[in-house]
Amino acid sequence: MRSRLAILSIGFAAVAPLLTGCRSSDAPASPEAVQAAAPPAFEVWIADQSDTRKGYGGQLLVYEGQGLMSPAAARAEPVARVDLGAETSDLCFEQTGRHPVRPHMVLFNDEHTHAVLSFVASGHVVIFDAARRTPLSCMEMTERVTEQGSFRQAHAAFAAPDGSYIVVANQNGKRLERIDTDYAANTFVHNREASLDLMNCTTPSGRPCESEELRPVNWPICPIIDSTSRYAFVTLRGGGLFVLDAKATPMAIVGEYDQATVRGNGCGGAEVGGHMYINSGGSPVNVSGNDPHHHALYGFDVYRFPLTGYSAENAANAPAPEVLFSKDGAADSHGIAAAGDGRYLWVMDRHNDVAEILDLQSGQRVNTVNLNGPLTDNAAPDLIDTAPGGDRLFVALRGPVPLSGDPHNAVGSTPGMGIIQITEDGRSGSLVAIVPMVNERLQAGQAPDPHGLRVRWLR
Repeated sequence: MRSRLAILSIGFAAVAPLLTGCRSSDAPASPEAVQAAAPPAFEVWIADQSDTRKGYGGQLLVYEGQGLMSPAAARAEPVARVDLGAETSDLCFEQTGRHPVRPHMVLFNDEHTHAVLSFVASGHVVIFDAARRTPLSCMEMTERVTEQGSFRQAHAAFAAPDGSYIVVANQNGKRLERIDTDYAANTFVHNREASLDLMNCTTPSGRPCESEELRPVNWPICPIIDSTSRYAFVTLRGGGLFVLDAKATPMAIVGEYDQATVRGNGCGGAEVGGHMYINSGGSPVNVSGNDPHHHALYGFDVYRFPLTGYSAENAANAPAPEVLFSKDGAADSHGIAAAGDGRYLWVMDRHNDVAEILDLQSGQRVNTVNLNGPLTDNAAPDLIDTAPGGDRLFVALRGPVPLSGDPHNAVGSTPGMGIIQITEDGRSGSLVAIVPMVNERLQAGQAPDPHGLRVRWLR
């Protein structure tokens, strides 16, 4: 199985020295050595949230990696355009009685044989055969029924590296859910007994999982799974964080953090060098201002968590995370990725249209890269992933009509895929191309809105 450098915004760059290699003599390399030294072939998948049918659908665009690495990358055409309002919607309607709405996050299992696509508005999760681009299974998350109505979403669905399960953040359902998986057999089971109700549960310290003082809005945002497949680091909308033993049934809290320790709305996660890096993000507009559910409309942080030491016997907020970076004022972060040789972490600020670069050895910010310029005047960089060779980053650039996120600070002018050329071994870089996004079946009142983006390795 592949090495896993990062979890949400995967940066496989740390394996780049193993892929590029070197020779100690001037003798010609054998064909086998050349093959071993070449970066793996890859694709980039990017999800467009705009409808392809009235009220539902969307699309997945798949780009061949070689074209995205070329000087003519801006003219790249997708090798596949999957209309999610067709076969995928038909499958969801057959299996759940409803059509899927807003394809939000796309991720792969560790072997990259299957894709997992979450629909944030309707609460569907669809598992695809990645090579054939065909949907295999569609399931819907559990409704939370209140006097105000019924609620469910599937904001993000993360596959465990060992291939045994997927954890789904049922955002306004306030529930974490698990799908047990067997990719070889194409068997996927929604294990409802494994679910964790974040509105009504109690932490190991005896405190309520949700409370105005500790964790005011327990909408799970992203359940980022570590490389051992045991722990899921779950960010929360209103602040705080849980570390779960995701293999337990039901899933069990083994680390509890309050809003004073971890701010809300994080969804960037990268495991690098024996640590898990997690961000926070700006508040959605509808819970800001005088609403106590978030510290501020703007600002974000980057935290460094250990990968060991979690136990239900621990006190709250232990083991303590280290705050590497905080940015106040008009700022908002979503995607993060390691670059170069894995020493540097790129943190997207989609409000300021920049990338903040952190040196993971010193823990300091060492550079700020402006993504605006000749190619765009409002990049709005969101989720991001790294080319297998570590020398380019691919980033979803939001559009003028954000269709998810309330809309956070996610308005951009050039919807599509941004391509960043890495320089100085990851310490710097520049936006060198934008592949524009087009929705051939765009519905009235919408515009293309990229969000989910992922590199798929082919060898």
